[in-house]
Amino acid sequence: MQSLRGMRSFLRSPITRNFWTTTSWRTAYDCDGKTTVSILNQEADAGLLINSYSQMGFRLSNDMVVIGPMAIFPRSVFSWNVSSHEDINEESLSLFSVLEPKVDILVVGIGDQQVTPSFSRKVLDFMRKHRINVEVLSTEQACATFNFLNAEGRVVAAALIPPVSIRTNEDDMMRTHIATKQPFQLKDF
Repeated sequence: MQSLRGMRSFLRSPITRNFWTTTSWRTAYDCDGKTTVSILNQEADAGLLINSYSQMGFRLSNDMVVIGPMAIFPRSVFSWNVSSHEDINEESLSLFSVLEPKVDILVVGIGDQQVTPSFSRKVLDFMRKHRINVEVLSTEQACATFNFLNAEGRVVAAALIPPVSIRTNEDDMMRTHIATKQPFQLKDF
């Protein structure tokens, strides 16, 4: 009984009260190293990102739709006047060589076509002459590469041609059904 009274008086003392009010008790998730998730396509500071693409064109993070091939930069997008990867030459790439600030890397997405060594060499030589790094990829890979480099804050540009055909899988079909609120059924082909 005596120890209980002593404990009460200890807890009521000004020193102890001050300790309890100034000390913040933290749980494991309240510390500075708290894990957070941010979706890049919803951040305004990330610049333009490519949300999706189809045979017709591209949908960007600001919900703008670009029909046909495009030249995209961190904050701008232009229509690119090429029909296929065979139309890519010094003239169609000249836009990227005159920009200030100079582009660190140009990502070229050639649809779903196979890259020929002569095509790659022609593009690489022209861009090397202007001291711009270049990656020639399929459009699928080029979109992901552009988004990643842009989110990192690099001075990046992409020249993209929509693919002729698009590969789909069950995950793509399920996402479409969820988005349209239709039940998903896997069908045998």
